[in-house]
Amino acid sequence: MSITADRKKELMTEYATKTGDTGSPEVQVAILSERIKNLTEHFKGHVKDNHSRRGLLALVSQRRRLLDYLKGKDEGRYSTLIEKLGLRR
Repeated sequence: MSITADRKKELMTEYATKTGDTGSPEVQVAILSERIKNLTEHFKGHVKDNHSRRGLLALVSQRRRLLDYLKGKDEGRYSTLIEKLGLRR
């Protein structure tokens, strides 16, 4: 359900705004999106896992708050990020 350290490092290098960037909203949203994707796959086989479902809802709301922050701060970065991640189809 969680992501590996290697995958996390790949996401950091792919979405980083500068060298050594680990905490920008883009990186955080990318990591959260990966965790959400993994949990969604988990629920296909474990329908009654309500404890993890609560965690999924927390991750989704945290990602939403980060995206709202980024949209208010810089609309261009927001639009490129959701395009790159494939959110809001």
